[in-house]
Amino acid sequence: MSRRIQYSNNGAAKVIVVIADIAALILGLWILFALLDANRANDLVSAVHAASLWLAGWSHDLFTMDAEWLRTVLNYGLPAVLYVFVGHLLAARIRRV
Repeated sequence: MSRRIQYSNNGAAKVIVVIADIAALILGLWILFALLDANRANDLVSAVHAASLWLAGWSHDLFTMDAEWLRTVLNYGLPAVLYVFVGHLLAARIRRV
């Protein structure tokens, strides 16, 4: 018997996982846009940047490397990883209750 956690039976757990994954997706998308030097005047790029600034506001300038690409990956990647980790952990706890 598999001990895999299933979120389909609990709506609250599913909502938490979806929100955490969307937050991580937005942050990951911004990292991709920044690394590829996307046009910041574009509406999509601008919206993703604004959302990522809000989502990663607590980690702004946490890392201050000289290499801009590394600074972007760390300052936006850490929140993305934490949102997924904490979101899935919280959803698993809710599911077990």
